[in-house]
Amino acid sequence: MAGLAGCIGSKKAAIRRLDNAKTFKPFDAIIVPGIPFKNGAWDSVMKARVLWSYILYKNGYAKNIIFSGGAVYSGYCEGTVMGLYAQQLGVPKEHIIAEKKARHSTENVYYSYLLANDLGYKSVALATDPFQSATLQRFANKRFLSPVYSLPFITDSLKAYNYLQPSIDPSSAYEPNFANIENEPKLKRLRGTMGRAINWRQYPNRKVPALPE
Repeated sequence: MAGLAGCIGSKKAAIRRLDNAKTFKPFDAIIVPGIPFKNGAWDSVMKARVLWSYILYKNGYAKNIIFSGGAVYSGYCEGTVMGLYAQQLGVPKEHIIAEKKARHSTENVYYSYLLANDLGYKSVALATDPFQSATLQRFANKRFLSPVYSLPFITDSLKAYNYLQPSIDPSSAYEPNFANIENEPKLKRLRGTMGRAINWRQYPNRKVPALPE
């Protein structure tokens, strides 16, 4: 599976990775990091991430989608909101999993990986924008004993679906007692972004155990 290694930041590299992934698909799950839900509608970043996950699911690259993110910047759980949009696009509810603990991008991958392990998944991939893919791929390579493959989105593919404007009722995603991360000290938030809020000492060699064989 070394064919999915290498640079993932360019458009050509993203296309090549998607083409190489045909050898390994379908992944048991793709992980989609959350983005804050504000003003009652998705923004361009959330839209791109959800649309890309829908495209991958629709084209047989993934059996399930894990949308990750708790109620971090607003009272709405990011993973739940993104899942609601995916349902409106046509992804069956039974193939959508909301991960609600993550408060930082590194935690999006960490908690989703643990969830995938609990569910018995054997293969996972990260589906997000190219910049975040590159950053989180380095994190995953360093910390996980099983590979997390990166499938960064391809802008041209997204444009074909940009006309889609699903509408959701986000009330089921609202958590009134959420703790706004913006109230935390900047240093604490920075450490969280770097994955230092995770207790790595609980793992041998500070690496998360492998997914099931």
